[in-house]
Amino acid sequence: MIKQGLELKQQQKLSPLQIQTIRLIETPIVELAQAVRNELDNNPVLDDDRKGDEKEESDEQPKDVSIDEIKDDGDIPAYRLQVNNWGKDERPEYNTFSVKESFTQSLMDQLGFRQLSPHEYEIGKFIIGSLDEDGYLRRDDASLVDDLAFRANIITDEEEIRRILAVIQEFEPAGVGAHDLRECLLLQLRSSERTEDTVHAETILRDYFPDFAAKHFQKIMNRMGIDKDQLKAAARRIGKLNPAPGGQVDDSYSDQAQQVVPDFVLDLAPDGSLLLSMPRFPMPEIKVKKKYSDILETAKTTNDPKVKEAAVFVKQRVDSAKWFVEALKQRHNTLQTTMQTIVDFQHDYFVDGDESKLKPMVLKDIAEITGFDISTISRVVSSKYIETHFGIFPLKYFFSEGLENKEGEEVSTRGLKKALQELVDGEDKSKPLTDDQLVDALSAKGFKVARRTIAKYRDQLGIAKARLRKEL
Repeated sequence: MIKQGLELKQQQKLSPLQIQTIRLIETPIVELAQAVRNELDNNPVLDDDRKGDEKEESDEQPKDVSIDEIKDDGDIPAYRLQVNNWGKDERPEYNTFSVKESFTQSLMDQLGFRQLSPHEYEIGKFIIGSLDEDGYLRRDDASLVDDLAFRANIITDEEEIRRILAVIQEFEPAGVGAHDLRECLLLQLRSSERTEDTVHAETILRDYFPDFAAKHFQKIMNRMGIDKDQLKAAARRIGKLNPAPGGQVDDSYSDQAQQVVPDFVLDLAPDGSLLLSMPRFPMPEIKVKKKYSDILETAKTTNDPKVKEAAVFVKQRVDSAKWFVEALKQRHNTLQTTMQTIVDFQHDYFVDGDESKLKPMVLKDIAEITGFDISTISRVVSSKYIETHFGIFPLKYFFSEGLENKEGEEVSTRGLKKALQELVDGEDKSKPLTDDQLVDALSAKGFKVARRTIAKYRDQLGIAKARLRKEL
């Protein structure tokens, strides 16, 4: 039996302006210029006024019309479109940080300097492309032979794979192309001066690696016939090696050199006040092309259906441009308000950068103060950076949960983590602190924390258990 009935649902439909604003709020400043360029390129009625600088100006040349001059006739919503936060200086007044060479490109450059046949070069190129972000080759020789045959139509064998890989393993950074950690460290020692420390380190890695990882030092000394000082010297030599050679060169985002561009700048004034600003951004002046503005004017006084139809198209595209400019304005206001609220909330921390002064703060705290939705705060925080007088930080850095101290006051977990790290850094490595001892030490510092919480934060900080932190 089929039942029929009516069901009422209330749905909220986002306006084009809201959609544009959401997208731009998520966009970090380094990508904002391209977003503006895309709008200009995809909207045929618009023109970048700066193009006029490249043209020969004359009194007879028709002038494009500012988007503010296009008057609405009732069908187009009116917006205040003057955006005061964009500079007209061609040189953007922001700094770029942490630009690094692609890891893959660095290896490919070195491959190009080797005397290889075209066939060998293609195999080397494939092997380099198979390395993970740490510089390791996690595939066995047989799998690479199959991959080359099926994916690159290159016929080879395991012996040739090993020979080409041996060439790559001579590249910088040392240790690249290893199958595992032990091989990575041994590759780095291979090119080192043959001192006693190096020879002992090589023997430990080659023959006693599991024992060394498990801190079974007495067993190693007995089997190698060396004393404690010799083992300590060899361990120091191993400790100076790089376990992740690929991490020396940034290879994020598909092998492209990356930039960290601050969306905000915070300065400490001589009087101790905090001054927040957003770097000026070179915003082109968007204008409507003369021929399209003429169509709109003509449509007001004619009944020609073709002109009316063309005017509808032009008005739609002008609407799109107005929504985009208004969205840029709202992006600025939203980011400025949110960041100022964060600075006010964490004022004591931003004065000198002391992590112990960071308050517990979650997205909901800032949402309640600003009146914005939590999802909006999340979009503002995502992929954004601030340059302060004590360093550059992602906005997510300032958010953390809280816990109570012995006085019942709520403190940031980041302060606890800092205290935990300081205790581990300052411990006697021959007798590292257990989790229970860390609980007692933190309690003496005013933190009320359980053992399981210490274990959790220790893992988050990459701190090993006490037994694995033990040194000679």
